Amino acid sequence: MSNVVAEIEARIRSLSPEERADLIRALIGELDGPRDADVEQAWVEEARRRQRELASGTVKGVPGERVFENLRERLKR
Repeated sequence: MSNVVAEIEARIRSLSPEERADLIRALIGELDGPRDADVEQAWVEEARRRQRELASGTVKGVPGERVFENLRERLKR
């Protein structure tokens, strides 16, 4: 490990847990590359559509526990 990296690591360790978590989130977010505004907007629209469907009763939500049970069963096959 270079001296620069060791110094950065030491400084990071001196941060509060919250500050370290914020830094980690920011760095991990950069690993995926730049954000695509069109993709983000599409996900926002999808989330809003799903919320409208739930609110109107067009679709019913499935409890998370049931979703994971079904997933475990499918993975066993």
